[in-house]
Amino acid sequence: MVLTACSSEENHYNYKFNGEGEYWRAKYSFSGIEKWGDKGGKITYSNENGEEFVLTYKGSFKEISSIKTLNYSYETSAGGGGSTREFDKPPTEVTFKSRGRSENGAKVNEDEVVQVNVKWDDFEESFELHKKSK
Repeated sequence: MVLTACSSEENHYNYKFNGEGEYWRAKYSFSGIEKWGDKGGKITYSNENGEEFVLTYKGSFKEISSIKTLNYSYETSAGGGGSTREFDKPPTEVTFKSRGRSENGAKVNEDEVVQVNVKWDDFEESFELHKKSK
């Protein structure tokens, strides 16, 4: 008689980072689940991740109303993201969001530093996001 068993272990994570520069503030959230298993004596691994990046202008809406181009990016050990926006009319918001999901991709580390770069028209600012303390 042969017995086979499949076992699995799940690890959920939800990391939040925030920081700011002189003109912008940002929040980055990275969450997901890792699944470790044993199938026929072989170790298996998979993961599903979701991320959200939120960039907010710290000044007044009037100050940002003349913006024509906004380009922002963020970098983590698992990759990065960002967006470029062109405005032919004044923006209707001061907060900009990016979201993403992946399966079996790289995982962001809980204690890392996220680098943020923002360019708007002729201006530029860089700052870091750090793990949000509880």
